[in-house]
Amino acid sequence: MRSSDKLSPWAWIPTLYFVEGLPYFIVNTISLIMFKDMGMDNGTLALLTSLISLPWVVKPLWSPFVDIFRSKRWWIVSMQAVIAVCTAVIALCVRVSTFTVLLSLFAVAAFASATHDIAADGFYMLALDSRRQSAFVGIRNTCYRIASVFGQGVLVVLAGILEKRSGSVPQAWSLTMLVSALILAAVTVYHAFLLPRPVEDSTASSRKSAKLVAGEFAGAFASFFRKKGVWVAVAFMLLYRLPEAFSVKMLFPFFKDPVSAGGLGMSTDSYGLVYGTFGVAALLAGGILGGLSAARRGLRKCLWPMAAALALPCAVYVFMSVVQPSSLVVVGACIVADQFGYGYGFSAYMLYMMHFSEGPVKTSHYAICTAFMAMSMMLPGMVAGYLQQALGYTGFFIMVMICCLATFFVTSLVWRRLQ
Repeated sequence: MRSSDKLSPWAWIPTLYFVEGLPYFIVNTISLIMFKDMGMDNGTLALLTSLISLPWVVKPLWSPFVDIFRSKRWWIVSMQAVIAVCTAVIALCVRVSTFTVLLSLFAVAAFASATHDIAADGFYMLALDSRRQSAFVGIRNTCYRIASVFGQGVLVVLAGILEKRSGSVPQAWSLTMLVSALILAAVTVYHAFLLPRPVEDSTASSRKSAKLVAGEFAGAFASFFRKKGVWVAVAFMLLYRLPEAFSVKMLFPFFKDPVSAGGLGMSTDSYGLVYGTFGVAALLAGGILGGLSAARRGLRKCLWPMAAALALPCAVYVFMSVVQPSSLVVVGACIVADQFGYGYGFSAYMLYMMHFSEGPVKTSHYAICTAFMAMSMMLPGMVAGYLQQALGYTGFFIMVMICCLATFFVTSLVWRRLQ
């Protein structure tokens, strides 16, 4: 019997996966919105907020060593503490520090969050038997999604309301980050006492040497690139989401910038409500429908409709950049349409990664796929701001629509190879 069997998974899985999601959205969404509110130009904004997502690209390189040094429980609690401290320091520094200091703190939080992801997913498998792993997979995903709504919606709305009431952007974000830090600290203390202590976790690190684990990872990495059709798979993972990868960093700047600069002049709290709440809900609904469709009809039959659903709704941003609607209902309807389509189309991406990872070392191969997934968003995001500054918002979103051709091209390559 596992030492964790006496403790109900309900006592720790919801909090663990909420805290797995929240730092990701703080680093990748809150940082972008905060720096834009504080006056950073679009080119620098997209470049720097893309670079701090690098730990999620390269985390497979150090994931084997999380298995060696200390227990996964130790890594979880330690990384949560690091994230909480970084968030608290950001809250204290927003009003007095430079962008360089704040970016450095976000980068440390990103590294800790990526490491936490590795440990949490491994801990889930050690603390639960296979039956309960299957039973709670929906719960963990739901809690991660709740973190998405909280990080992209609730916190952004809070910052916008505080900004209106105080008249100070730094003060608003300082208080918002302080709330985030208190939540993270509370969960860290909770986990320090109530996270289970599986016997397998305390002994796992003694079973293999660093040299052996590194060798196994190198072997898995080499075998990944020996798989049939690997370069088609890599192209698909890098280019399928190209329209979204370019546009996502420029959405808040587009909504926030004044009408005279080609934007919509939306307030921060309105953005958090419409995009971070209703948009995220539409994204999740599209993802659920996509999963059900693929389960019923198979990935090959759904691949083209999903690719079209992911790429073509980006046209709503061309429409909004030309018309510049002032109605929150119109803007909200466009966002919901785009995010629902993206959620539906993204299902094909996830299912294909699982399909390509099948084999004797599928866990390692899937981790490599997720690195390419993160890279597919990071690299276009780095230059998105400079392209927007050169083309204007309308020209930029037209370019995004042209990128749909890349989505359809790699979809055709993969569709021919699926059975």
